[in-house]
Amino acid sequence: MDQANTLDKFTGPFGGQDIELQSVDHEAGFTSLRLRIREGKRFTIFDIDKQTAERWAIAMLDWAKQQKDLGPAE
Repeated sequence: MDQANTLDKFTGPFGGQDIELQSVDHEAGFTSLRLRIREGKRFTIFDIDKQTAERWAIAMLDWAKQQKDLGPAE
């Protein structure tokens, strides 16, 4: 059976989406990063590999660095 371990869980600031990041060890012998986004009753789930996670992370970090700092989003 696949084993999922939660890495982080938080609520998005616009629309209140519940976002969860999980490391999933698959029975088939590989690990993926699972992004689970819940909007009301709707779930969106992505299982991505290491290369996709790195590319996504770099793009998000580059974008975040370019934004004007308005303080914490909490």
